[in-house]
Amino acid sequence: MIGVVVPIHNEEADLEACLHALREASLHPALNGEPVTIVTVLDACGDGSAQIVERHMGPWLACLTIDARNVGVARHTGAEYLIAAGARWLAFTDADSRVAPDWLVSQLAERADAVCGLVTVDDWSHHPSSVARRFTAHYQRRRDHRHIHGANFGLTAEAYARAGGFPAIATSEDVALVERLQAIDAHIAWSAAPEVVTSSRATGRCRGGFADFLCRLRDEAVESVPVMGGLIDRPDI
Repeated sequence: MIGVVVPIHNEEADLEACLHALREASLHPALNGEPVTIVTVLDACGDGSAQIVERHMGPWLACLTIDARNVGVARHTGAEYLIAAGARWLAFTDADSRVAPDWLVSQLAERADAVCGLVTVDDWSHHPSSVARRFTAHYQRRRDHRHIHGANFGLTAEAYARAGGFPAIATSEDVALVERLQAIDAHIAWSAAPEVVTSSRATGRCRGGFADFLCRLRDEAVESVPVMGGLIDRPDI
């Protein structure tokens, strides 16, 4: 069985599209009928997210509720549920993101312990045009990149357990898990194949995430800015 974890904190604006995309990916013919269970982890939601999940409930979708306000806890809670249910592969995305139909197929095709994928933004309306230009100019859209995104990440259940899983931290939990995987010499594929479209919103759900990175591209006149998993130089900005 393949498992997918979606942490959710007040995501009613994008959650419907996220779940539709995940359901399509779970039915891809190249999975050869292997069951896919999607686990939504509602974390201290005060909007209509729970109602959206309820409308989609079925054998393929599980819902857990916590009150941690901590994405590391949310991801780990979903992962532990899926491991107990017998998942061999754990995939992670975010509720403001839409995975490609072959997302899971592309992750599994890497035949790695873990796969770090890239993200694409298709709506830059939350920012001035300079942000899109800066992001496009310096984002490493190639194989063997070094970006880390919780919105496009997967690994074997065995590697997750050996590495100790996501730590209970409210930001950069994805980076911390990759560092744990590196410490146990896990085979990590830095792949451009699994595709995920994510939001360019200016206000994220946790400090230090992708939304804050985009705002720094907009606001800071510095030589370099941190990205998920490293630094990109900005000599011409």
